[in-house]
Amino acid sequence: MKEFEASFPAVHEPTQEDFHRAAARAMGMPESRVATVVPLKRSLDARGKEIQYRYRLQGYAQGEPGPAPRREFAYQDVRNAEPVLIVGAGPAGLFCALKLLVLGYKPILIERGKDVHARKYDMAKLSRAGEVNIDSNYCFGEGGAGTFSDGKLYTRSSKRGDIYEVLEQMVLFGADERILLEAHPHIGSDKLSQVIENIRLGILEHGGEYHFNRRVERMHRTPAGWQLTAACLDETGGEEVFEAKHVVLATGHSGKEIYEHFYEQGWELEAKGFALGVRAEHPQNLINNARYHGLYKPYLPPAEYSLVTQVEGRGVFSFCMCPGGLLIPSATAPGEQVLNGMSNSNRSSKWANAGIVVSVEPEDLTAYTQYGPLAALRFQQEVERSMFEVTGSIKAPAQRMTDFVRRKVSADLPKSSYHPGTSSQPLHELLPSFVADRLRKAFPEFDRKIRGYYTSEALLLAVESRTSSPVRMPRDPETLEHLSCPGVYPCGEGAGYAGGIVSSALDGIRVALSIAR
Repeated sequence: MKEFEASFPAVHEPTQEDFHRAAARAMGMPESRVATVVPLKRSLDARGKEIQYRYRLQGYAQGEPGPAPRREFAYQDVRNAEPVLIVGAGPAGLFCALKLLVLGYKPILIERGKDVHARKYDMAKLSRAGEVNIDSNYCFGEGGAGTFSDGKLYTRSSKRGDIYEVLEQMVLFGADERILLEAHPHIGSDKLSQVIENIRLGILEHGGEYHFNRRVERMHRTPAGWQLTAACLDETGGEEVFEAKHVVLATGHSGKEIYEHFYEQGWELEAKGFALGVRAEHPQNLINNARYHGLYKPYLPPAEYSLVTQVEGRGVFSFCMCPGGLLIPSATAPGEQVLNGMSNSNRSSKWANAGIVVSVEPEDLTAYTQYGPLAALRFQQEVERSMFEVTGSIKAPAQRMTDFVRRKVSADLPKSSYHPGTSSQPLHELLPSFVADRLRKAFPEFDRKIRGYYTSEALLLAVESRTSSPVRMPRDPETLEHLSCPGVYPCGEGAGYAGGIVSSALDGIRVALSIAR
């Protein structure tokens, strides 16, 4: 077996014959002696005069053992097994549940929101009428925040676990096999919801449980473990009590209620750095021309970008870049203004958007020290509420990028994908000064990295504030249990240990393994 790289023009998909010819050259043998070629990874290279796909391939000669078969996941029947309570049915909770099935434990998922299809109606009400359902929205509900915010599966968290354990299970439950090949895999918000439903059906088939419309409000330690009391948010009303020895808290980056409960109980929490800024929206053709150096063709994917710089000791960087994407309202309570981005699988929108955010560290928030570990959360809430008050609705305060840098209110605004609408406002004054000042210096610098990025055609909309959790729930580095609550496992993005779908899923798998140990 030999692993090698080969490049092919992006104008067409290479065939197996193309792969065999490349393998023969790399392995120094006739094509007739090449038995099998397996593509491992593909990335787009637009640096040269000809745009190419670069492949990493494995070639196997005749007589050699072939590639290993794709792994199988031995989910057990757990109807009578020891239960584990999982609060939250986002990627951390779901992949924790799947791993528990393999390990022989019964996952009981408790989700404050609705199933993945029912929550679409609440998101539609939010976008069209500004009606916020605090338990069913773009952040809360089956699948978590990532389900309807693009479905990007790229992560740098390879040291945290086996990324392919996540991706292969995604494929098992209906995702396109290409996510195993692409360097920046992506499912799309229109396709991911079916994958999430299939995961639920698989968990139920093997004896796990789901409880939707159950918002956990109290946790109580008992001699046998933990008792959770949840408000019933459907027609049943009242409360429901759940008990188990082990509890996984996978509540997501917007689960403020669980932080408040821990704070009230005196259980340990830490203020954590996060990032805050704006969503920057450009015409997709502008980004295509810049990234492809004027060589863009319809057969190429919409161009992406990743930007980062340092301004006055703080990172300024792009976040959750959505080529061919849309902007969506992500408030989880009335009186908040929060934006995020999404893309469908075909990424066919004529806009590109990304969060452009500034790192916020606890030492930046001296005015909030009286809130202790909730200091960054209180800062986040104050900014979101102040942005809502500017327009009195979820219509987004907005400004042309060049006007923002020049501290000038925009006389008019370009069209936007943001359905609730925009309102011309002085974002350079409305954003916290230490955030606005760094953004103003970063945008012209980004133009040196992507020619044409700094332009009056680009629209800035506020506020992008849910980049990650502003609170960490500290846990033992070996057992992963909360320091104040043995048997409770903070997990994923809401606990402060992940960022995005794949890293959250990996953390869920780690927690399941720790429970089994």
